[in-house]
Amino acid sequence: MKKIDIHCHVVAFPQYMAKRPDGNHFLTVEEQLSVHERVNVEKGVLLPVVAPEAFHTLMTNQEAKMVADKYPDRFTWFCNVDPRMASYSEKTDLSWFLNQYKEMGAQGLGELTTPLDADSPMMDNLFTHCEACSLPVLFHIAPQHGGAYGIVDELGLPRLERMVKKHHDLKFIGHSTAFWSELSEGCTQETRNTYPKGKVVEGRLPKLLREYGNLYCDLSAGSGSNAMMRDPEYAAKFMEEFSDRIFYGIDSCTYDRDTFPYTFDAWLTKMVEDKMLSQETYEKIIRKNAEKILGI
Repeated sequence: MKKIDIHCHVVAFPQYMAKRPDGNHFLTVEEQLSVHERVNVEKGVLLPVVAPEAFHTLMTNQEAKMVADKYPDRFTWFCNVDPRMASYSEKTDLSWFLNQYKEMGAQGLGELTTPLDADSPMMDNLFTHCEACSLPVLFHIAPQHGGAYGIVDELGLPRLERMVKKHHDLKFIGHSTAFWSELSEGCTQETRNTYPKGKVVEGRLPKLLREYGNLYCDLSAGSGSNAMMRDPEYAAKFMEEFSDRIFYGIDSCTYDRDTFPYTFDAWLTKMVEDKMLSQETYEKIIRKNAEKILGI
């Protein structure tokens, strides 16, 4: 079964792209397609990046739409709206913009990386309008203001919980080291933006998932893959219990350096081969859950 990748970033015009000092940059379309071929992905979800704190190169809604139109069999797209846009106000009618993108084919909003408190008035306003427009939100959690990117929350994700509880008809798709660190107890302010190792002792995230059916998980990047691979026995239980709310993703930002997509893909396949993960759950995670949320 071919996969759907819930988390892709690309540059549509690499000839105009500035690289970071370490050489990192978003993948070109051709590079992303090459990664997809290696791990048997049929279609990827393009996620624009519009907040400059997240990356030195932004990916606009127009670029995502253009690439998806050029490769309709290989990509679909989410739009992205910064909650500060248009007037820097918690009263801005963001539905005006969201509905236009939805009419163009956008199937969600993300990756949301604006460095505001997760329950701040402007963030609350964005969630209100995404809920009204029936657009799921894929977000990145930051552990603090400054030195990181993403919507900001404390240990235990109390601000996210307020929003998930308030906007019960909105699908929230979580991602990042600070999000996945909450899988296990023992998470601290010093470790929550790292890749924790060792056995999982059930933490805050599984409890939130049990309480709120509109909270979902994105397995992409080193954060998602590490969260599962650190403790295969617990990962199997976690994926089986929340099999309807977990999405396969890649989120590779460096074509010739990122090896985690291939390591994690092989690990996930072996989990099925070793009978630790059911075929039904595997198929939900790599494709069927995405089909439902994307309506394909």
